[in-house]
Amino acid sequence: MGAKTGEAYIQRLKEAKNNVYIHGEKVDDVTTHPAFANVVQSMAKLYDLQHEKPEKMLYTSPTSGKPVGMTFMQPKTIDDLIKRREAMVEWAKTSGGMMGRSPDYLNADVMAMGMNNSIFAEANPYFAENARNYYEYARENDISLTHTLIHPQVNRAKMQHEQKDANVALHLVEERDDGIIVDGIRLLATQGAITDELLVFPSTVKKSGELDDPYSLAFAIPNNTPGLKFISRESFSYDKNPWDHPLGARFEEGDTIVSFDHVFVPWERVFVCGNSSVCNRTFTETNAVVHMAHQVVAKNIVKTEFVLGVALSMMDAIGIDQFQHVKDKGSEIMLALETMRSHLYRAEHNAKLDASGTMTPDFNALNAARNWYPRVYPRLAEIIRILGASGLMGIPTEADFQHEEIGPIIHRGLQGKNLEGYERVQLFRLAWDMTLSAFGSRQTHYEYYFFGDPIKMGMAYFDGYDKEPYKNYIKDFLQQTKTTTRVH
Repeated sequence: MGAKTGEAYIQRLKEAKNNVYIHGEKVDDVTTHPAFANVVQSMAKLYDLQHEKPEKMLYTSPTSGKPVGMTFMQPKTIDDLIKRREAMVEWAKTSGGMMGRSPDYLNADVMAMGMNNSIFAEANPYFAENARNYYEYARENDISLTHTLIHPQVNRAKMQHEQKDANVALHLVEERDDGIIVDGIRLLATQGAITDELLVFPSTVKKSGELDDPYSLAFAIPNNTPGLKFISRESFSYDKNPWDHPLGARFEEGDTIVSFDHVFVPWERVFVCGNSSVCNRTFTETNAVVHMAHQVVAKNIVKTEFVLGVALSMMDAIGIDQFQHVKDKGSEIMLALETMRSHLYRAEHNAKLDASGTMTPDFNALNAARNWYPRVYPRLAEIIRILGASGLMGIPTEADFQHEEIGPIIHRGLQGKNLEGYERVQLFRLAWDMTLSAFGSRQTHYEYYFFGDPIKMGMAYFDGYDKEPYKNYIKDFLQQTKTTTRVH
């Protein structure tokens, strides 16, 4: 098939009839349901963009010779790495970086696991072959993916096997000749309602021991697999038009709880089965975390550019750009942007070939960026709120402007220095939707916890950092003072 179109993406969802639930009801067709219809259209535009800009978004498959998505590409040179990132940026720009789980995130993941698959062979050589085959299948059919990593938040002080209800989390029930049976609950599959398939992988944050082997699983299955249910949280789209909710109405991805009711997974779709050691090392030893972080940093640069653009537009709209504190806040965003760009440049230009022949970015740079951005993004959102002040509270809807009696009143009363009332409110509604609406609040929360608890991530970053050179530097420095200073 090769790279699909937006129409093909929508048709697949219609035909799949995935088991999706929201607001206490089962969804008949996610492509027309008010909670999902707009984001489905936004996703469709991503796939259409591949064909509108084939020179940037497509490349020739090494096996089929068909045009396939650039974001699936195994980069073999630094130029390849940059080309893949430029395709990721094209997608991110369509939403201002507000779609955190656009398809490229997991496309990079399955590429890395497919190429660096030897870890899966530790239990069975067949599992490594499965990972390689799944990468090719996903690439050649342009599969859209969601994924789930974490167990329910029952008692975080205990491991899964120690829980009062040890069967609530997804676990292995039975191994059969043709596959495995799994049962339980997993969190938190973003875009679970609007994708083709589900990747189940272990968390990168909390390691498992041998007693947690029944919960140590990795596999991929279609979203319409019997027994599989996606239970979506409340939609933040609210069925509003894009003028009132310029982000939420178009890019509300949805987050889902995933229920497995004795789900059958064929062996050819299994990568890890009951092996906590492999699960604990999967993301690191396949370099999946590196390639996923590469996509995330590229996306977050676009997101920061978008935040900066909104901030500068607000300053200009109401004439506050001459104030000292406003300039200082603007420079905070600029510094965040340039810092992220520097991390990305270092990551790409220090990239090296791994054992599979995949050009892999410098993880030191990406790891710093992915640990830093969750701490800084809440501040960026806060700056937008401070700059908007009361202007983010007085934001009538488009219907108010269209009203014969009150429309002219608010158009005049809410004018800015350089914008008429209608245009100024439209801009400020964008700032509100990015930071203060349910969609905007979710964005801040989402970025903060993107890779897990930032404190635990920081601890892991500290523990893994090469500290010896710096301690030796001080030791040598003090040693020099002993040779030049006399003790009386």
